[in-house]
Order: sequence, then C-alpha cells, then structure tokens
Amino acid sequence: MRRVWQAYGEDRPLPGYLLAIGSYAVLVGAVTVAGRLTGVRLPERFSLADTALVGVATHKASRLLTKEAVTSPLRAPFTRYEEPEGHAELKESVRSDHPAGHAIGELLTCPFCAGVWIASGLTAGLVFAPRLTRLVSTALTAVAASDALNLLYGNQKS
Repeated sequence: MRRVWQAYGEDRPLPGYLLAIGSYAVLVGAVTVAGRLTGVRLPERFSLADTALVGVATHKASRLLTKEAVTSPLRAPFTRYEEPEGHAELKESVRSDHPAGHAIGELLTCPFCAGVWIASGLTAGLVFAPRLTRLVSTALTAVAASDALNLLYGNQKS
C-alpha cells in the first residue's frame, strides 16, 4: 500500500482521506441502523421544493462552515489564516502534517467537500425530523438569498 501512496504522490494525505471516507460510511450506516430500529421509512421520493430548499441550504451551510470569518475558530486547529477573500470570507490553508488532521483541514476549508456531508445530514433530517429540517433549511436559504441581494445591492452604482 505504501508503494501505491508513494507512486500517487507522497504529499497527499491518502490515509486521512481513507479515514474521512470510513467516517462518512460509518455515519451513513449508523443513520440507516437508527432508521431501522425506530421504524422510520424512506419516503417514495423527495419533492422538487425540498430538493431545491436543501440544495440552497447546503450551499449556504458549506460556505458558512468553510469560509466565513465567524466560523474560523472551528477551523483554526487545522488551518492557517492567509487573507480576506471575497465578501466576508477568508482564505485559509491547511496546516497539519498529520494525514488525519490534513484531511480534516481540507474538509473544513472546501465548500465542495463539506457540502457532501451537509447535504447528507439535511437529507437524513428530512427523513427523521422533516419539520425541523425544513425550518433550518429555510433559514439558511433565506440567508443565502439575503447574501445574493446584498452582493447585488453592493454592486449597484449610484
């Protein structure tokens, strides 16, 4: 296995990525088991409205977690501040040499990576606690809409 990692590129934290994949699989398995034990059943389908709501909420939550200044204390153990980036966002780099720490740092700085976990959580929420999940998703979607309007308003010339 070590030869494969060296051939791939020794600077990539492949063991950490395997840990992240394994953790995700364990969480999905635990949610599945919890559903079985509690008798919760998957819906036949999700509505287009729920899919859109969760999609926008996932986008906002992933940006909030991975880029916003207010959540930087959560990322600080795994990242290094670089500079401001965009509106109310930060550019940070991963600072851990440990494969697991590096993988966590990438997860906490990559909205695309975090989006998978967040979308999974919100989707599970629609199954286990749909009213609460719609409430949280609606709030996140409203903030995303507000952000878009603030950016549009800020780009208007007087």
